[in-house]
Amino acid sequence: MADADLSLAVPAVFFGAVGTAGQRCTSTRRVYLHRDIASEFLERLQRLYTTVKPGDPLVEGTLLGPLHSSAALKTYSDTIKHLRLIEAEVLIGGDRYTEAPLDAGNFVQPTIAIPKSVDPKEQIWSTETFAPILNAAIFDDLDEAISWNNAVPQVKGLCGS
Repeated sequence: MADADLSLAVPAVFFGAVGTAGQRCTSTRRVYLHRDIASEFLERLQRLYTTVKPGDPLVEGTLLGPLHSSAALKTYSDTIKHLRLIEAEVLIGGDRYTEAPLDAGNFVQPTIAIPKSVDPKEQIWSTETFAPILNAAIFDDLDEAISWNNAVPQVKGLCGS
């Protein structure tokens, strides 16, 4: 909402979406932003995304490790491909890391995307990826955002959306 405390909300969404490379069922997958704060929220969030230093998840302080398998990497890649196919605006991320030594593993860039529409039945909103992909929707009326969220099937893996 317009009175949201962004100093609390932005880091919470950042950790929820990026931590453990999005591979937990409580990862943040969707964020609904009131139009009055959406631009500032997304600018702050993108700045945090630029600070991510991927690495060994067993090293203290590492927020983003690799995806756990080549199948997870394929899911990430297919989801990014789909986002581009539906002409979502990819604000940041959307690729694998290509520099050594990350290129030898399943390291992917955390991604923020704004799909053009919010259709809760569309796979972007309703399918668990277990990857660091955050989809943002901008609303004008709180009831609209509640309706969007409540229309998404709450299946295993979307409990933290």
